[in-house]
Amino acid sequence: MNIGLIGIGTVGGGTYQVLKENAAEISNKSGIEIKITHVADKNLKLAKETVENETIVEEDAFSLIENSSIDTIIELIGGTGIALDIVRKALENGKHVVTANKALIAMHGEELFKIANKKNVLLAYEAAVAGGIPIIKALREGLAANKVNWVAGILNGTTNYILTEMKENNLTFDTALKQAQDLGFAEADPTFDIEGVDAAHKITILASIAFGIPINFDAVHVEGISNLSQKDITYAEELGYKIKLLGIAKSQNTDVEIRVHPTLVPKNRLVANVDGAMNAVLVHGNMVGPTLYYGAGAGAEPTASAVVADVIDIARQTKLSQNTLIPSLGFMPDKINEKNILSIENIISEYYLRFTMKNQAGLLAKITNIFADHDISINSMVHKEVQENNQNPDIFLITSKTKEADIDTIISEIELLPENIEKVVKIRTEELNK
Repeated sequence: MNIGLIGIGTVGGGTYQVLKENAAEISNKSGIEIKITHVADKNLKLAKETVENETIVEEDAFSLIENSSIDTIIELIGGTGIALDIVRKALENGKHVVTANKALIAMHGEELFKIANKKNVLLAYEAAVAGGIPIIKALREGLAANKVNWVAGILNGTTNYILTEMKENNLTFDTALKQAQDLGFAEADPTFDIEGVDAAHKITILASIAFGIPINFDAVHVEGISNLSQKDITYAEELGYKIKLLGIAKSQNTDVEIRVHPTLVPKNRLVANVDGAMNAVLVHGNMVGPTLYYGAGAGAEPTASAVVADVIDIARQTKLSQNTLIPSLGFMPDKINEKNILSIENIISEYYLRFTMKNQAGLLAKITNIFADHDISINSMVHKEVQENNQNPDIFLITSKTKEADIDTIISEIELLPENIEKVVKIRTEELNK
């Protein structure tokens, strides 16, 4: 099998090395020799330094697509601009495509899968979600006998590293972000990571595979961690929780939730103890119960591992002359059906709320009365002691399960109290046990 690799950056270079170093192992598993014969990259100097002499290096990616000697295209340039044109053209030309491009799949997957189905070729994207963790295969194949109830995961290593440093070393968000950038975990412009967009791309894909719904990135509710205070991480610990940025997808009857936001998770949950730049995905199937998938969510070799695994799948089918492909989203194309995706106001959750108030008599009674008027219980509450340097102590609590719209009403009423000083902080909680 001759591969045309487009993009020889971090993951592209890793993919080239995996295919070179594990050539014998890969050949034994696929039944044929797999080699990258052509590489296209704007940085010709870097490309030539990365590959061996027999690999042809050129600047024009589209020439690889037109090359009849190339069987499969690997797209590793990212984004939704030129990458979309490349993948679309490759599929239309009847070539299999392997990509690690989560934004491309999340935003244009529906169109591209239709082209792949029409041309009877495979668009493989294991590396697009959670790097080296084979979560696509687990959901689409390993758990195929299950009705998936929900998926929740730490899908972005940068934000998980930042939250870990804020908790373990008492760093502010800005300091932890700078540290992540210095270590290469965060980009110079970290917006996609810290504002939750990267995780939203990934949970969009997982929700479609889990529930058999069309890919719909625009319906995802997205919140990042840039406004998260270090004190809320400390207070969550006092209540028995850790804060993680989670991608969450849930299905119940005809309704689906797809959301990304900071989340309080009980400290005794395995996913709550995934620290540093690691990823973890928890999937709950109606027959198997909860299953956890953990590993490196980024990096040259882990991501390349997933890219090459997809290439091996294609090679096996080529060797065995099989034309029946595993459905792109796990469900037969004619069984992908729309479901109602709930707006964030209609989800039901428990909530962590923090108030900063003037320390006046009768304050707690006012707060609890507002909750009672809306028939919402308080599961636990802490009123911090007054300190010499702080006459406006924090109050924080966990509510019972209720609709988000009702919690927002309560927050509005509390913020109107004359004792209130700051906007109320709201963070959703998830038990992740059933």
